[in-house]
Amino acid sequence: MPNIIEITDFSLPELDIFARLTQAQLLNRREPEKGLFIAESPKVIGHALDAGYEPVSLLMERRQIDGPARDILARCGEAPVYTAGRDLLAQLTGYPLTRGVLCAMRRPPLPGVEALCAGARRVAVLEGIVDPTNVGAIFRSAAALHVDALLVTPTCCDPLHRRAVRVSMGTVFQIPWTRIGSEPAHWPRPGIDRLRALGFQTAAMALSDTAVSIEDPRLMAEEKLAIVLGTEGDGLSERTIAACDYTVCIPMSHQVDSLNVAAASAVAFWQLRAR
Repeated sequence: MPNIIEITDFSLPELDIFARLTQAQLLNRREPEKGLFIAESPKVIGHALDAGYEPVSLLMERRQIDGPARDILARCGEAPVYTAGRDLLAQLTGYPLTRGVLCAMRRPPLPGVEALCAGARRVAVLEGIVDPTNVGAIFRSAAALHVDALLVTPTCCDPLHRRAVRVSMGTVFQIPWTRIGSEPAHWPRPGIDRLRALGFQTAAMALSDTAVSIEDPRLMAEEKLAIVLGTEGDGLSERTIAACDYTVCIPMSHQVDSLNVAAASAVAFWQLRAR
């Protein structure tokens, strides 16, 4: 039975999760077992529940209770449900709720790199990508286009950032991922060495006069390949490119020099999928 609570006081500490905690506070690196994230919209929340994520509390428009969120509520047990009208909730959170529902959920412990990559043939590494929209789009492409797992470097945006989760359409809960190192000094070395020890060849997606085409048959013939994608604007660091086995580019026309990293990821994942 849902525990419905009508919002009458914005200062309730129980609302801090939705209104006042920063992304860093939700992440809670000092005490990972207390970390939280926000899932947005009934469909995305449903994917999280399917994957076994634990709901802590919900914030939703009043009309959602007997509407699109009804099935979600039935799956959230006695988690408190804070509710009000659309305009009031936008004042509380500072933004309009997508599809009128937010759910605070517990962060699970992340697997180790070695455990995550066991049996994988294609993995993607996200180096320092800071826009959560791009991270979410990359996760969605990875899930759709045969990537077995994703690794994010210590300087990469949190894949469980609210916007990344929303843009991924919940695929962040479907495709395995973890961090490759906890400090910036852990990438590119020793991170790339860990991948090499697991049998992966590494392909740096970068513009270079010495880059091979993404259509190079050697790439598609690799048994295990890690596709490394760099931050918006600057791309991969020179140290990362130098440490990788291949530098790879997507041939362009009309004098276009490059694609947005999310678009490039989709091309790379499809072309370099394991055959």
